[in-house]
Amino acid sequence: MDEIKASLLKHFPHFEPQLIEKIAEVGTLRTFYRDEVIMRAGAYIKSTVLVVDGMVKLYRESEDGGEYFMYYLEGGEACALSMICAARNKASEVTGVAIEDTTAILIPLELMDVLMRDFKTWYYFVVATYRTRFENLLNVIDEIAFKNMDERVLNYLNAQFKEFETNMLQITHQQIATDLNSTREVISRLLKKIEQNGIIKLHRNAIEKVK
Repeated sequence: MDEIKASLLKHFPHFEPQLIEKIAEVGTLRTFYRDEVIMRAGAYIKSTVLVVDGMVKLYRESEDGGEYFMYYLEGGEACALSMICAARNKASEVTGVAIEDTTAILIPLELMDVLMRDFKTWYYFVVATYRTRFENLLNVIDEIAFKNMDERVLNYLNAQFKEFETNMLQITHQQIATDLNSTREVISRLLKKIEQNGIIKLHRNAIEKVK
């Protein structure tokens, strides 16, 4: 309980003291290890996930087994889709995987209505989370609908460099192809083109940002 309080004070300092007490009382602190599935498409979600440390990758799966990357969850963020599923009593439509060891606070979904009703800071947090994720989804739609694949690859790389605060991404061509629902051959060809333009430098299972 004290560990949950400390985590909330550090990563969710805007929560009112009474809300922190309530979450510490009903929440569970859990560690998900790298590559562990946190939520799976088609399964009913039992808890809202507040990420404390680490990173979670969320992606959408198609009927033929394809994947499309949506966004990451980091410390101080929550899964808006789990909140929506709670409100509508629906199964998850996305899959979430820990891409590094991740610690999260799990809050039973049946308490969502109580938290929304009794705590203003939780209400505002949920609204802000919905808005942020809606903007993420608009960006995904824009990428698919209005940009060609070479633009999407470059935007993807820039977003990854920024997200991980690095100029050297440890990533394979197949991982990029999976995230963008493309093929490795197409991605490799486009990466080579981007490299020829002097924007990146390709290494074995890594991509370096040049400018």
